This record gives sequence, structure tokens and C-alpha cells, in this order.
Amino acid sequence: MSAAAFREEEDEVIADEGGPIRIAKLEEFGISKSDCQKLMNGGFHTVESVAFTPKKSLLAIKGISEAKAEKILAEAAKLVPLGFTTATEFHHRRSEIINLTTGSKELDKLLGGGIETGSITEIFGEFRTGKTQLSHTLAVTCQLPTQMGGGEGKCLYIDTEGTFRPERLLAVAERYGLSGEEVLDNVAYARAHNTDHQTQLLVQAAAMMAETRYALLIVDSATALYRTDYAGRGELAARQMHLAQFLRTLTRMADEFGVAVVITNQVVAQVDGAAMFNADPKKPIGGNIMAHSSTTRLYLRKGRGENRICKIYDSPNLPEAEAMFSIGENGIDDPKE
Repeated sequence: MSAAAFREEEDEVIADEGGPIRIAKLEEFGISKSDCQKLMNGGFHTVESVAFTPKKSLLAIKGISEAKAEKILAEAAKLVPLGFTTATEFHHRRSEIINLTTGSKELDKLLGGGIETGSITEIFGEFRTGKTQLSHTLAVTCQLPTQMGGGEGKCLYIDTEGTFRPERLLAVAERYGLSGEEVLDNVAYARAHNTDHQTQLLVQAAAMMAETRYALLIVDSATALYRTDYAGRGELAARQMHLAQFLRTLTRMADEFGVAVVITNQVVAQVDGAAMFNADPKKPIGGNIMAHSSTTRLYLRKGRGENRICKIYDSPNLPEAEAMFSIGENGIDDPKE
């Protein structure tokens, strides 16, 4: 079978699975091959990514005029449903959402089955509360079959703090009886060095997701570089705008590819008057922009020994509650007595 025929067959498989539509599909609707190539060079690899973007973003691509942009958006709208739908239909779509197991039954129960795909889950807490360990465990569990609580897909891992350790993945893989070599091959890793690089990596990630099935995108941590690249109140507005654009891209990728997006966040101690009346004066950084972008927010804090406590801080469908889990040699597990 030729490479072109294989690619065509793979396209059909992705389309049959209800996955994203490749940008080449627009050629059948009167958009030239060169214009499709320009869109890909501009970071648009699927018809969904074009349909979800404002016209001014298309106009920023070299060689795309206003007339072309309008034609492209009109054709994309024919392929991607952008209008109203009934709550019944939406409920049916929600019932098909896959949850990724965290490795702990207690934590999965708290989250209604695990980390939800197609949305952003923010995990925040101070150091040594298990944020990175939970990320490493999810990087392996997302590769499991769906009946075992996995997503049958690969993982993209963007590391901003230099805390990614492949040997942790091997330990979790051993626990689930997976081949360590295959698990590592299925994790695409990148180290982000500044906030612009961090955003640029998402463009590469979108191109990779258009080619292969990914189940999870991890950014650990989403905010660490913003704390150093932007200093003081003078740069606060610029920082928040850049962060908002980064988070908007993550939201779009969750919608477009149906992946679970997990971002970790750091905390800051409150030193204002309100801290006196608050038993736990730590709050997540990123302000309201971070709060509104995340679908589910999980707050981790230390318990006794290796045990940690996870609290649902904010969620559109889960009640505010807590669960205990532990960090062991084989990743996240149920609490130890």
C-alpha cells in the first residue's frame, strides 16, 4: 500500500471515530491546495481549528485575503456544526465522554470516574503535594484500554520546571503490566524555556494531534514561567493577556481533539487582611483568567505521611468534596492507613 493510500485510509478511520477533520478536506469544497497549505503553515491542521477561530486570525496568515478568509470560514461552517442543538443530543454526547483513571479508586470516585476528556482540569497546591506525580501517573493510564479506565491514546507532556522523570513512567507501567518501552514511546515530551516557547509548543502539539490519536495533554506547570517572564504590577496586564491566549488555545484543543487537558498550577500565600479570617491562606496564581478557563479545579494538600488530600475547588458538575490518596513507588494509589 502506498503512503498516500495509507494516509487516506487513516483519515477515514479518524473521521469514522468522530475525530477531527483534516484541513485537506476543504479542497473538496473549492479551497485551493496552496491555501490549505498556507493554513497549515499558520498552525491550522483541522477544519475544526479554522471554524473555531475568529476571522482576524486567518487574516494574519500571509497570502490569505479577506475574501479568501470569508470563503474558508463559510466552507468550514458547512463541515463543523456551529449552531444550536437540543439538550438531549448534548446529553447523549456527554454520556460518551471517556474518563481517565488517576490510579486511585477514591480519587476516581471523587471525580465521577476520573479526569474528564474534552475539558481542562487544573491541579494546584504547594510543593510536595503530588501535582507532578499525578501528571506522571496519568501519562501512563491514558494509554490503557477504555475498560481499564484509560483513553487508548498517546500523551503530550510540556514541562516548564524540569521535573519530568521517565523512570517514574516505567514504575507506573510495571504496575499496570504494560511494556515500559512502548509506554515511553507513546509520550511526546518537550521542555518549555519561556512563555512564548510554551505557546509555540501548542502549535506543534496541534499538528501532532491531527496526525495521531492522543488522549492527554499535560502542562506542568502552566504558570511557572509567567512568574519569571513578567515581573511586577507594571507587566500584570500583559502577563494576563498572554496567559489568557495560552489557556484559550488549550480550551480549543480540548474541544477540537477531545483530549483531556491537565494543567498544574502553583499557589501564593495571601498576605492581605482577608488572610486573618481564612484557615488556609493559600490561593492559586493566575487570577480570574485562570479560574474561568479551567473546567474543574482540584486543590491538593498534604496529609499524614505519604497521604495527600484532594478537594474539588470548582466544577460545573461535581459537588465540593474531598478524597484522600497516596503517593507510592508505582505512582498515585489509594490512601495508606
